[in-house]
Amino acid sequence: MRKKIDRVLGSFLVALLVLMVLAVLWQIFSRYLLNSPSSFTEELARYLFIWIGILGAAYASGQQTHLSIDILPPKLNPKNRIKLRIFINILIILFSLTVLVIGGGNLVYVNDLLGQSSAALGVPLSWVYSIVPISGLLVIYYKIHEIINSKTYLV
Repeated sequence: MRKKIDRVLGSFLVALLVLMVLAVLWQIFSRYLLNSPSSFTEELARYLFIWIGILGAAYASGQQTHLSIDILPPKLNPKNRIKLRIFINILIILFSLTVLVIGGGNLVYVNDLLGQSSAALGVPLSWVYSIVPISGLLVIYYKIHEIINSKTYLV
C-alpha cells in the first residue's frame, strides 16, 4: 500500500511541477512576446507552488529525506536509537494532527463558509487550502508506518 501511495504521490508532484513550469513559460511568452500578460498564470503558478511545497514535504517525510539534526542518534545504542526515533515520530504525528489536519481543516472550513475565491482563477480558496490537511494525513500515515516498522531504524 505504501509503495502505491509513494508512486501516486510522486507522479502527482511531477505533474504539478510540469504544469507550473508550463504556466510560468506561458506567462513569460505572453508578457514579453505578445505584450499582453496572461491574467491567470501568475496565480496558478503560485497555487501550484504551494501545493508542491506542502505535498513535497509530506512526500519527503515518507521517504525519510526531510531535514533533521543528527547529533544525538549516533551516540546512542541501537535500542535507544529506536526509542528516540519512535518518540520523534510521535511528536511529528501530534504536530501534524494539531497544526496540519485540525488547523488546516479549520482553514478550509472557514474559507468554504465565507465563500472566498481567488481573484484571477475564481476557484474557491478552500480548494487551494485543502492540501494542508491532506498533507497532514499523509505525514501521519507515513510516521505510523515508520513506527510499526521500527526495526528499520537499526540502520
